[in-house]
Order: sequence, then C-alpha cells, then structure tokens
Amino acid sequence: MLIIHMFPCLSDNYAFLVRDSATGKVACIDTPDATAILAEAQKLGWHIDEIWNTHWHPDHAGGNQAIEKALGTVSLGPEEVQTRISPLARVVRPGETVTLGESSAEVIDVGGHTLGHIAFYFADDEVAFVGDSLFALGCGRLFEGTAEQAWNSLSRLMALPDATTIYCAHEYTAANARFCATIETENAALTSRIQEITRLRADNVPTVPTSIGLERATNPFVRADLPSVRVAIGVAADAAPYEAFARVRQMKDQF
Repeated sequence: MLIIHMFPCLSDNYAFLVRDSATGKVACIDTPDATAILAEAQKLGWHIDEIWNTHWHPDHAGGNQAIEKALGTVSLGPEEVQTRISPLARVVRPGETVTLGESSAEVIDVGGHTLGHIAFYFADDEVAFVGDSLFALGCGRLFEGTAEQAWNSLSRLMALPDATTIYCAHEYTAANARFCATIETENAALTSRIQEITRLRADNVPTVPTSIGLERATNPFVRADLPSVRVAIGVAADAAPYEAFARVRQMKDQF
C-alpha cells in the first residue's frame, strides 16, 4: 500500500513523495524543486531512497543531482533524462515493471509532450503518476511528439480503470476549464465540474489529483473522437481520432 504526500512547489508544479507502507521505502516522483523536496521529506521524517522521473524537462528532473548528493538517492527514468539532464542509475522503458519496496508499478509509454515521456501505474493501489502527459481537463503541449503519438498515449491512459487516481504535475485546471467551457457547452458533467473547480481555486485548494473516470466524462482532449466534440470543433465524422485531438490541441494553444 502506498502513502502519497503531494505538495506545491515552484509557480504551479506539484511534487510527490510516495512511501511503501510495508517497507518504508520512499520515492520522489520527479524533482521540480530539490530544496523544497528535501525540506518536505525532512518534515515528514522520510528518507528519499529513489527518484522516479517521467520526462526530461528541468521542472521534472532538474533537482535530481542535488537530491542524489544530499541523500545518496538513486534515480531511474526514461533515457531522455540521461541524455538531456543527468545520469540515471537505471533507464526504464515502457512495459517494464519498477518496484518500491513491496509496491510495483508498470511503466507506460505516454510520449507526445516529450518523445520519451513515461507514466508509472500502480495497479494494486489504482494510482498513476502521469507527469505532463495528462492534466485535469487538459494534456501537455506537444513540444516534441506528434498528435497521433499523443492521442495514442492518452488512449493508453484512458484504458485504465475509471477509478484510477491520476496525479498530474501542474495546477492548470482553472485555465483548462475556461477553454473546455467553449467546447462542450451542453455537457452537464463538465458544467458541474467547472463550478467545483471555481470553488476550490477560490479557496486555494488543489484540483489534483483527478481520476480516469472524471477525465473520460469531461476532458475534451480525451473525448476528441466523440460526435459532440467533433461537431463543436468542426472536424468531419470520418476524420481519424488523432486529427480531432490535434484540432482540440491547436485550439487550446491559440486560446
């Protein structure tokens, strides 16, 4: 069983300390701010044994070396972290399993935001850490990959059980909601969710984590192939699903 401690850092990132309750082993999922992460771990009385990176961007892997130096922590992640940021003790690839004490996670290919982006899915705990591949009511910009690649990645995540809790890495939800409100104007679930998001953010309460089921019901990026979304964005019914997704992504980029 996992104990998950989430806290804000930088301007809009979240950091995650994950503890295997059976053994006490702790992993930090990405390293947006080494100083804040080390302070939070000390406050909890947790020793960070491992760093698990989702992708190479500095607000996700830039703190690796400082934490490694401070605690003797070992890092694992996709090859792009090793080639772009810092050495890894282990390069992991989609389809592999990684373990934290007695907890295990499947490595999932979620490339698109970056080419080698991965997610970690703990099936027994019904939890996934998805970095910047999927956001509450959004998804990551396509800095490196194609729309087809990103759509396939999101489809892999949407194949997880609805009850899966999704820990994404940024508090972008309010901005995403303003865009989503222009797409599915008659989606009652989306309307209700936007009202809840507005209330939460007014009180400075996080909107993360989310869930696969909630995103499936309200997020136009993962709903892009549905007729209601296609009509709203002006994409033909016979267009490929990734083409509809590409149009939603383009509209958000220009919003």
